[in-house]
Amino acid sequence: MANKVPGYRQIAGSWGQIWWDGELVFEVESFEAKITAEREDVYQAGSLDTDSKMTGLKGEGSFKVKHVFSRGVLKLLKAWKEGRDVRSQLIGKLADPDAYGSERCVINNVWFNELTLMQFEMKQKLEREFPFGFTPSDVDFPDRIEVK
Repeated sequence: MANKVPGYRQIAGSWGQIWWDGELVFEVESFEAKITAEREDVYQAGSLDTDSKMTGLKGEGSFKVKHVFSRGVLKLLKAWKEGRDVRSQLIGKLADPDAYGSERCVINNVWFNELTLMQFEMKQKLEREFPFGFTPSDVDFPDRIEVK
């Protein structure tokens, strides 16, 4: 690959898809999943430097859907009312036909942090957001875009 990457090779989010427990969420608007390193300060003797020590990893994210269906709301509400902590699988995929390949991220052990039952604003298209957490050790990338 040359030192310069043509602009058309950059992946566009328009080609993103997600599956929630095996079901394609075709009305997805946006998706984000990230891992944050949890750290403690470590002070250096004989110095004013403050370093850090990683003490854990935390996975969190969210996705938004265009409000077309009541997808997922009743499933989560019913389980939570029964005292059950629902766990799910989310799969995110980017497959822009102009890119150098496609990328797929599988996130297992996903839990949801809040549930918006209803919200609206006059003259606005409606969306519903699903914030979630996950254990970083339950993430895999079966498809990756490799540097050639």
